[in-house]
Amino acid sequence: MEVIRTRALRGPNLWSHHTAVEVIVSCAADEQAIVRLPGFETRLRGRFPALGALQPTGHDADSVPLARVLELAALSLQAQAGCPVTFSRTTPTFEDGIYQTVVEYSEEAVGRLAMQLAEGLINAALADTPFDLDGALAELRDLDEDVRLGPSTGAIVAAAVARDIPFRRLTEGSMVMFGWGSKQRRIQAAEMDSTGAIGEAIAQDKELTKKLLHAAGVPVPLGRSVADADDAWAAALEIGLPVVVKPKDGNQGKGVTVNINSREELAQAFDVAREFRDDIMVERFLPGNDYRLLVIGDKLVAAARREPPQVVGDGVHSVRELVRQVNADPRRGSGHSTSLTKIRFDDIALARLALQGYEADSVPPKGQRVILRNNANLSTGGTATDVTDDVHPEVAERAVEAARMIGLDICGVDVVCDGVLQPIEQQRGGVVEVNAAPGLRMHLAPSYGKGRAVGEAIVNTMFAEGEDGRIPVVAVTGTNGKTTTVRLIAHLLTASGLRTGMTNTDGVYIEGRRTDSGDCSGPRSARNVLLHPDVDAAVFETARGGVLREGLAFDRCKVAVVTNIGTGDHLGLNYITTLEDLAVLKRVIVQNVAASGFAVLNATDPIVAGMAANCRGKVIFFGADRGHPIIATHLAQGKRTLFVDGGQLVAVEGEQRHAVALDQVPITRNGAIGFQVENVMAAVAAAWGVGISWDAIRLGLKTFANDSDNAPGRFNVFDYKGATLIADYGHNPDAILALVQAVETMPAKRRSVVISGAGDRRDEDIRQQTEILGKAFDDVVLYQDQCQRGRVDGEVVALLRAGLQGAPRTSHIDEINGEFLAIDTALARLGEGDLCLILVDQVEEALAHIAKRIAEG
Repeated sequence: MEVIRTRALRGPNLWSHHTAVEVIVSCAADEQAIVRLPGFETRLRGRFPALGALQPTGHDADSVPLARVLELAALSLQAQAGCPVTFSRTTPTFEDGIYQTVVEYSEEAVGRLAMQLAEGLINAALADTPFDLDGALAELRDLDEDVRLGPSTGAIVAAAVARDIPFRRLTEGSMVMFGWGSKQRRIQAAEMDSTGAIGEAIAQDKELTKKLLHAAGVPVPLGRSVADADDAWAAALEIGLPVVVKPKDGNQGKGVTVNINSREELAQAFDVAREFRDDIMVERFLPGNDYRLLVIGDKLVAAARREPPQVVGDGVHSVRELVRQVNADPRRGSGHSTSLTKIRFDDIALARLALQGYEADSVPPKGQRVILRNNANLSTGGTATDVTDDVHPEVAERAVEAARMIGLDICGVDVVCDGVLQPIEQQRGGVVEVNAAPGLRMHLAPSYGKGRAVGEAIVNTMFAEGEDGRIPVVAVTGTNGKTTTVRLIAHLLTASGLRTGMTNTDGVYIEGRRTDSGDCSGPRSARNVLLHPDVDAAVFETARGGVLREGLAFDRCKVAVVTNIGTGDHLGLNYITTLEDLAVLKRVIVQNVAASGFAVLNATDPIVAGMAANCRGKVIFFGADRGHPIIATHLAQGKRTLFVDGGQLVAVEGEQRHAVALDQVPITRNGAIGFQVENVMAAVAAAWGVGISWDAIRLGLKTFANDSDNAPGRFNVFDYKGATLIADYGHNPDAILALVQAVETMPAKRRSVVISGAGDRRDEDIRQQTEILGKAFDDVVLYQDQCQRGRVDGEVVALLRAGLQGAPRTSHIDEINGEFLAIDTALARLGEGDLCLILVDQVEEALAHIAKRIAEG
């Protein structure tokens, strides 16, 4: 067995809505059914007993290939490691012994590793060698903890998902984007994008924080910055013992020592603080309990009483042994992924023990409380008890005032007082610290008491009720007409006032400005558009290759458009061998239409029309013939339908009727260009589905010029010395047939065509193009593409010439080496009243060459 190729499908894909790892697996003849491998399954289960059934109950297991075993092993390994995955699938291809295996992942790196470990497990079972299952699971768990979101960010993401708000991780850390385009919001851990850098800087400066809080009437302990240990002792005498020593801009309680009562203790505390920061401050020690009050927006949403890490003596075990017992609690982990963190038994803990008269091997009396840290942070092994329901209104008010004074949208206010049942001032308590990006773990899963929905509170602060952060997304696919349809939809949306982003085979466009060039019809370009903060709506050309490589760039779209499914569109590549295979791939966008959205489908294409059954939303059918059975049925049912009637494009839904005269739509040349009429119907239906007004639709149709600037390579028409030139990027038999039908509506004395062929098409598709052209054109100029896409020189041109054998109309054939020379050859023969169709390869360069020849006259 050999894994030939591995891909990460990062969005909805051919197989499912899940993110997944897809591998191409080659199995030798005896590996295509494990029954041919004596003892294999027994050895496999001996190494991985938790592996599930290899076939559903009642099915014959004799036909199970190793690729299926790889699938189930990769899925089961992730599941045993604690990853929430359930989907997997293995499908044989048309090549003997070649399989496509797909396994869901929750974290891409973990999914890839699981596939590698599963392969190692199978090889161990085949060779009857050991496999370290515990080590493999530990490796998966460790990697999962390293790469997945922490509990604070994860809670916010989970709350967003529950509200149907899309999200995307922007870094390997905790920076996450919610929503798309102009409606997006971003967080970094528990910090929102609306938090100012100044507020964050103030929160890091503890001395400035205290000054501002004092000015706002919030009680704070007295204190000041100090230069050295002697100055620290002087400050302590000024303030009055006991005191606290801490770094001026520390976090997570690092370097903090509390309840200092002597110069010796203070000097030691000063040295500890200096290990973390140079700027040190001394402030009055406030007796009482340590509370964390969490403020989000203008509300107190959670509160917890924190206890420092500690053990309780039993008169039998040493402190070291007691710590080991406490750390054995399964709730305690080494990071932030569990509700509790293991107590650190380090030099700081030993120093704290010494202050209490203990050493590591001392045995405390039964019931004796032994403190192991000066602070109560969870990250050092502390515990938290939820007290949200006990907080006095005035305590909550002081916390909100503190957050507002500093300028934080999410704020952890640390208060020391005897309790929160009465105002802080009445207890001589105070606010000792204000934290930007506070940890949420103590509120989500406190050690004691109930968890609080702080993730929901943060999401509700970023997005008002009913908002989901989404902008309208229109996805367009099909065999022909995609780029023109995408451009026209984007134009219609722009005419309505929406700032529109667009991707197609020519590039990425933001509000009409091209930000990237080349074929940008894949998911990466689409994701870049969704990242842009100035985009109110997005239109994506969705090519087959991108869906196969990575899946979709979005979880669902407002509108999905399928123009048509025709032959010659890369059939035979990536195991897509039939029109039915192609349709299953193209309908991925239809399957991922929002429940409130629309699928825009060509009613005259049976394969496309059949996709209606796969749409969760509503369907808009379009087709020129009102009498077509599907169009007529849809009309009778009162559903949205577009057709052509009496020189008008008509849109009907129930009793509502909208009409646009085709002579007001320049792209159709008064309705004479049939395939452009279809493109217009698809675009209008999409704009209608988005909710664009009909006034904006009419204006957009009237102002959309199908020129080489607005729609390069899409039936661009030029005048050259009294002859008509048409430049188009048609590159498959269906496109060629549509072009022939279009040019036959245009008068011409003599017709010529310039054509090459894409080398990654099947031989029969290349020949069929010239078979069609040979019936409609007098002169044919053949040229070789700049890139032959795997073909040898002359091979494509030979196939094109073969298609012209016995051509009923063609009387003259040229073979030219080079696209521009081929264009010049055709132009040199043109006379007034002639027509020349130029099928361009290098679109921009060829159009520039044509423009130059026209300018030269």
